[in-house]
Amino acid sequence: MTIDSHQHFWQYDPHRHSWIGENMSLLKKDFLPDDLQMELNKSGVTGSIAVQADQSSEETMFLLELSEKFDFIKAVVGWVDLRSVDLKEQLDRFTASEKLAGFRHIVQDEPNDNFMLGSEFQRGIGMLAAYDFTYDILIFPTQLSAAIQLVAKFPQQHFVVDHIAKPDIKAGEIDSWKKSMAVLAGNDNVWCKLSGLVTEADWTQWKYQEFVPYLDVILEVFGPDRVMFGSDWPVCLLGGTYSDIRLIVDRYIEDLSPAEKEQIMGLNAMEFYGIM
Repeated sequence: MTIDSHQHFWQYDPHRHSWIGENMSLLKKDFLPDDLQMELNKSGVTGSIAVQADQSSEETMFLLELSEKFDFIKAVVGWVDLRSVDLKEQLDRFTASEKLAGFRHIVQDEPNDNFMLGSEFQRGIGMLAAYDFTYDILIFPTQLSAAIQLVAKFPQQHFVVDHIAKPDIKAGEIDSWKKSMAVLAGNDNVWCKLSGLVTEADWTQWKYQEFVPYLDVILEVFGPDRVMFGSDWPVCLLGGTYSDIRLIVDRYIEDLSPAEKEQIMGLNAMEFYGIM
């Protein structure tokens, strides 16, 4: 089974999706399951993980409702306010949702690079493992230090880094990111998604070879058993088609063993998110 570990759906709203700037105008429309299913079918992808793009309880319910209607949506990564005083009650209710696998906070938009080290946020993270909920880490490289401290404090919590922590591929910045990712990967409760590459490069002029040094780092420090393919559709459309995104990963892993390819292209996502 081939699984896309990272994609989004939305019914476009200028206020709710204010992060979609004028340079992203092609994203200013609805992107729904019927649209993605065509892409998955063309690329031979069996299913996907729907990840939140808006920080609201309505977003989580929206994705769960879609997952009930479309079987190819194998799991949902929703949003909950991890700093809420009634978080336990919310998590208790969420356990009734079979396809809700975990949560994500858009930490990259937080002005404080140490946001994840806040006591209220950490209290919330500390409650997830008891419910077997995962946590997606969405950060910029400047927030890697906080991520390293966070994952070390919660060794029983399963974390996955989205978009390889968004290094500046366009500028070729790699050294400090590489060191931090090696430290982060030293925690065996942390996984990583091969996603979001083209949007950190030049959207119109990227070349495959630009991604190789970054992919080399991820495969070396995480290994093939903690890495998973993700498209970041439809955001990826800023830099290429769905097929383009899949081909980057396919080309990179072409010399790996069949078993390792299966892990990266599906089995790891299934294990991490508890897909049967």
